[in-house]
Amino acid sequence: MTHTVLCGLGSWLPPTVVDNSQVMTPQTAAFVHRRIGIAQRRRVTPGTATVHLAAEAGRRALDSAGAGEADALILATTTPDRLCPAGAPEVASLLGLTGIPAFDLNAGCSGFLYACELARGLISSASARSVLVIGAESASAMVDPDDLTTAPLFGDGAGAAVLRAARPGEAPTFGPTVWGSDGTMADIIAIPAGGARQRLPVDKRGELFLRMSGSDVLKQAVRRMSDAVRAAVAAADWTLDEVDVLVAHQANATIMRAVAADLDFPVERMPTNIETVGNTAAASVPLLLAHAAAQGSLAPGQRTVLVSFGSGLSWAATTVTWPQHLALRP
Repeated sequence: MTHTVLCGLGSWLPPTVVDNSQVMTPQTAAFVHRRIGIAQRRRVTPGTATVHLAAEAGRRALDSAGAGEADALILATTTPDRLCPAGAPEVASLLGLTGIPAFDLNAGCSGFLYACELARGLISSASARSVLVIGAESASAMVDPDDLTTAPLFGDGAGAAVLRAARPGEAPTFGPTVWGSDGTMADIIAIPAGGARQRLPVDKRGELFLRMSGSDVLKQAVRRMSDAVRAAVAAADWTLDEVDVLVAHQANATIMRAVAADLDFPVERMPTNIETVGNTAAASVPLLLAHAAAQGSLAPGQRTVLVSFGSGLSWAATTVTWPQHLALRP
């Protein structure tokens, strides 16, 4: 079996910063900061699309890897620019990679980890020696600005990673992945209209925006992420006490604290950037990885767990031994 190593990371945030005070009352702004952990988020401006965010993060990841190309590209997103065609081929062309296989993947906020597992499969089967995996979201286009259950939560941005086949004698980065789904609860995070099932809204424009049942999402997110972390750690033959860093999807500070409590894991060993970027869905984990690595929160040899949860419902967790010589460039 060909092992896979992480050799490049990149991230990109649109420059427009939106503070809580710009989009909600002072009382709501204080609540969102205290309970959800978000003080600001980034927003795309007219003319900037999901593919542009993805291409910039992908370019930085390739630069980090010291590579000018990749054999395949996977774009994880829940906010495609169009229903058809997929955005990944356009991203590949923007990066000068026209001709390589490129496709979109929608697994909600779990999309990046799903895409990494698919990339590992391509590498293991020798279908590719290297894969550029990108999580990118223009989430602001999919939330109703008047819906206080969703609008304050989501931000725009992209994160990317380059995965390649390990060289002879090189230690693998990734351990086993635990992933799953539960379609019986698909409606608790959903955009009702716009697809083939309901092309146009029946009676109100709100059906074109994201709807979320907050209490159900909280319960499911804590349960599914906690269980996935335990299973991934056990599959790697680690114990939770041996985990140095837990990188969790930045959904909500309350959810992250609850996961830490359920696992009895020190919250100080869980890096976070939700305060400044919000919930960036499929971009969340790679953005946090890039930010944490740049800040020195991830060191070579550290035992790290990545975990995410999202619409579908979907969830995934994997173990990572942080690699040597991972260069991050501004």
